[in-house]
Amino acid sequence: MDTAELASPVQEFRGGVMAELPLLLGVVPFGLIYGVLGLSAGLPGWAVVAMCSVLFAGSSQIVFAQLWGAQTPAMVIGATVGVVNLRHALYSASVAPYLRSLPLRWKLLLSYLLTDEAYAASIGRLMDGPPTPHRHWFLFGAGFTLWAGWQLSALAGVLVGAAIPASWSLDFSIALTFIALVVPALRRRSELIAALTAGTVALLLQGLPHKLWIIAAALCGIAVGALSRAIDRKEKP
Repeated sequence: MDTAELASPVQEFRGGVMAELPLLLGVVPFGLIYGVLGLSAGLPGWAVVAMCSVLFAGSSQIVFAQLWGAQTPAMVIGATVGVVNLRHALYSASVAPYLRSLPLRWKLLLSYLLTDEAYAASIGRLMDGPPTPHRHWFLFGAGFTLWAGWQLSALAGVLVGAAIPASWSLDFSIALTFIALVVPALRRRSELIAALTAGTVALLLQGLPHKLWIIAAALCGIAVGALSRAIDRKEKP
């Protein structure tokens, strides 16, 4: 990527928007599903839409709506949503070295917009692109594009989602979206082992009540991945 092409904030922002746009193909049906699911769980339409700004985490919103609809205890809902969102702390640690010099207002804004798709679209630019002084605008462009797309798609889900035929199987797009994000990011053996462990545990523990398999899979994946990473470091000369 040519440094001159991304020298200004506008050019960096545009680059982030263009990098994020293809990912909206998976986000839009995801948002439609969330809108329909939120209503079917008993949440009022305004709450379904408001959660997109307050929580702004697609998978966590889906989990919240499902657990709410199942009348799950509040503590279990909070714990599950918290564990699902732990990955955002990892994203933050990954981009922190490239954003360290920014003022607090920028860090707060970018931390709010730092979601799965925004991270996937921006991390390559931050790690391998030219270290221009305005490169944080690339992440801002990607994050804002995702935010806007998520708000609109969830609103559409609330307004017209119920009219979408079940035969379209849009819910499968959720799994496809996260597979498309995760697979290209698996660069180390420890990351692959962590992903396989979490996936296996999730499948084996599907029968747990209150979707506790999500917490179990996340914790097992993190633990095994961390152990594998520690072993890899010890084996290096």
